[in-house]
Amino acid sequence: MAKDIRVLIVDDSAFMRKLISDFLNEHPNINVIGTARNGKEAILKIKEMQPDVVTLDVEMPEMNGLEALQVIMKEIPTRVVMLSSTTQEGAENTFLAISYGAVDFIAKPSGPLSLDLDKVKDEIIQKVLMASKANMKGLLNKTNQDSSLLPKKDFPKFNRTTANIHQNKLICIGTSTGGPRALQQVLTNFPKTVNAPILIVQHMPAGFTKSLANRLDSLCHIHVKEAENGEIVQNGTAYIAPGGYHMKVRKGGNHFYIYLDQTEPIGGHRPSVDLMFLSVSELKNVLKIAVLMTGMGSDGTKGLKALKSSGSTIAIAESEESSVVFGMPKSAIATNLVDEIVHLEKIAPTIMKYMDV
Repeated sequence: MAKDIRVLIVDDSAFMRKLISDFLNEHPNINVIGTARNGKEAILKIKEMQPDVVTLDVEMPEMNGLEALQVIMKEIPTRVVMLSSTTQEGAENTFLAISYGAVDFIAKPSGPLSLDLDKVKDEIIQKVLMASKANMKGLLNKTNQDSSLLPKKDFPKFNRTTANIHQNKLICIGTSTGGPRALQQVLTNFPKTVNAPILIVQHMPAGFTKSLANRLDSLCHIHVKEAENGEIVQNGTAYIAPGGYHMKVRKGGNHFYIYLDQTEPIGGHRPSVDLMFLSVSELKNVLKIAVLMTGMGSDGTKGLKALKSSGSTIAIAESEESSVVFGMPKSAIATNLVDEIVHLEKIAPTIMKYMDV
């Protein structure tokens, strides 16, 4: 079998370069064609070697991964997978990298020099394979705001004390690879008075979803937060399922409550879009708007079938053109249950037209 995916490894640690190279070279389809010690060297080697995928460390001397990534995406657009630490600063840098155009990221298990990197060996291989298929047009699609230049918003939050407690609409969004940038595009286009709660499952490890929520909250008119067990959902608020937890919604009296648990992963995912959709499908007298965006695999398709069977569900899928990875939307579309297939920038307006239904 031909080793057709050509990879460049960029890390300032010789140990890490060797370890990642050995992992990837074990796969029959992957060929590590070179390594680089810092961002400057990486840019030169990308121009010379034209790899299909680059794994890029964040913390490096001379030119770090974030600086290099901005140059790479401007001068020689290439599919990049970031390696980052699980610290708060590492998480914030990860979302900057994704906003600059990285396909995805891998969290190092134990800091910059992770001697136990073998714990994420399979993840490294799978994410490089996935990145090789990523849609460059989707990656280069600019979000509607350059978040690196935005000041923290100074406008007031939606007044949750006046929210309609008896909810009659619910927006549910599922996404994976390419999701953080896609969520930024969608959520920043919601007005602060959106008359529904927004439930979000983004495939992401524990430790990153809170930083994602805080980042999006600083950019959006609506309130964005990491979901908490037992809280009442409110209009004008988006709830992101915490990494490592499934998120469900149940009704109690006139309220809808969020329930989090750590039951077994579904299809390898926790949180699972399917499980969130399945729980929402059990709610009565609610218009459900289900959205599936960029991501690998088929998570959400089974749940979408349950939602449609329950009635009162509008299904929206992101188009192939704008998806970084057209897996989850494609699987949903194949069911013939999707009502609207739209480009990423049209998803928020499409949702909003159903708010007056």
